[in-house]
Amino acid sequence: MSLEDLPPLRDVIAEHGLAAKKGLGQHFLLDLNLTRKIAGFCDAQDGDTILEIGPGPGGLTRALLETGADVVAIERDQRIAPVLVQLNSATGRLRAVEADALKADEHGLRLPQGTVIASNLPYNISTELLVKWLTMSPRIWRRMVLMFQKEVGDRILAEPGNKTYGRLSVIAQAASQPRLGFHLPARAFTPPPKVDSSVLVFDDTGRPEVIDQLQRLTQAAFSQRRKMLRQSLRCIFGPRLGEVLEREGVAETARAEELSVDDYLRLAHAI
Repeated sequence: MSLEDLPPLRDVIAEHGLAAKKGLGQHFLLDLNLTRKIAGFCDAQDGDTILEIGPGPGGLTRALLETGADVVAIERDQRIAPVLVQLNSATGRLRAVEADALKADEHGLRLPQGTVIASNLPYNISTELLVKWLTMSPRIWRRMVLMFQKEVGDRILAEPGNKTYGRLSVIAQAASQPRLGFHLPARAFTPPPKVDSSVLVFDDTGRPEVIDQLQRLTQAAFSQRRKMLRQSLRCIFGPRLGEVLEREGVAETARAEELSVDDYLRLAHAI
């Protein structure tokens, strides 16, 4: 059996009773033209390794396997297990791991350096997973190709001064180089979600040594985003706040959304 011999995805769903579960954030992408487009952004080939989260009935998994890469698929839904067995039988290049992606230890999976992470992420845990991978140490991935609700994608890519610019924007842009792959309408999914989606590509630029401080800093700044920094950051710097802001060239009267990613990185170093 080869990938070409596999039954259509809708038949796979029917055979295994894979009605999407709302509690697992499942919205299946069955259009192979779209899954192949996503796989193309992985820039993977024979000998590479791709980590996929939540393969479901295997639409994206098939496209990832078509690249020639080895695929490690983390799936918590036990109904999916026979689907993954079939995919491995067709290629010999799929390793299934039954686990909760939020709790999974990627280093324990013995993934090689330079692994690509690709996923139609469950929307209810997408930002938590992204931050987990951006802050992981040591970092094992070279690229991530991830799908988010369009609103979340807009937040990740937002620039200073934009109303959607926030904590997630700063952390993502400080810890990687994110860019837009393409947008997908809700109707592309089964069942369709209530929102459109975006595929984003994250290239590794190195984990900032001050990532922990950056998380503390952005939490303080954006949890009180209407306040000036001389108020919102006092809990971080205490009485030396004015001195730190002056030294780093940041106005005391500025608000969180006005600072650039570089501004936040300098302040994180100052902690």
